[in-house]
Amino acid sequence: MDLGIFGRSALVFGGSRGMGRACARQLALDGVQVVIAARTEATLREAAAALSAECGRAVAWVVADITTPAGRDAALGACPSPDILVNNADGSPPGDFRDWSTQDWHQALDAMMLGPIEMIRRSIDPMMARGFGRIVNIVSRSVKTPQAELGLSNGARSGLVGFVAGLARQSVRHNVTINNILPGVFATDAQRHHVEGLVRAEGRSFEQLWEERGRSNPAGRFGRAEEVGALCAFLCSVQAGYITGQSLLIDGGAYPGTF
Repeated sequence: MDLGIFGRSALVFGGSRGMGRACARQLALDGVQVVIAARTEATLREAAAALSAECGRAVAWVVADITTPAGRDAALGACPSPDILVNNADGSPPGDFRDWSTQDWHQALDAMMLGPIEMIRRSIDPMMARGFGRIVNIVSRSVKTPQAELGLSNGARSGLVGFVAGLARQSVRHNVTINNILPGVFATDAQRHHVEGLVRAEGRSFEQLWEERGRSNPAGRFGRAEEVGALCAFLCSVQAGYITGQSLLIDGGAYPGTF
């Protein structure tokens, strides 16, 4: 399928690894001019070089922390008028809410709610003026199936999803859509860090917990990052212009509800 986005520009946060990198890869393969943003120069350089070689087009990079004004300025300096914005940030480590300080909550909100909202605020009006825009937030299944140990993520990501639910209905008439991807268990570094936290909490081995989490999914496996990349690219396509304000689970069937 021709997604109709050849030559468009995209800014992908968290684009140096995991799901963000997979989104950047698929967009680049579909002819988009991609800029990946993250906090670590070494991983950005490696990812940009590898993606450029694989996709046959230059993928640019910028060191940018979505939680800070300077980081957001740097990102938009590298990609001043993105047609596509992918907001993606690491979740907070698992824990007990009794141990979380106010600072822990502020850090979670900055990364998973306020930073993405600021990027949307600074990008959406130019998108509407041009008559095209796609905003995709990679969040988590925890906004639909909350896990107690992921309370920081439950709260911050739910705030982002709640906010864009209203905004998405205002921008769609200008051909600017906003949607959320809710991944389940995926074989990524973020999942490995999460399992490492469970090892400390539960006292079982990493290997035992890792195998159990994959096997217990209805699909019998972990998701692959490129599956998120493909979904993201479709949501950014011209064909997806009538999809907005949605939170789309990609979890191998783990969510047990009908709706």
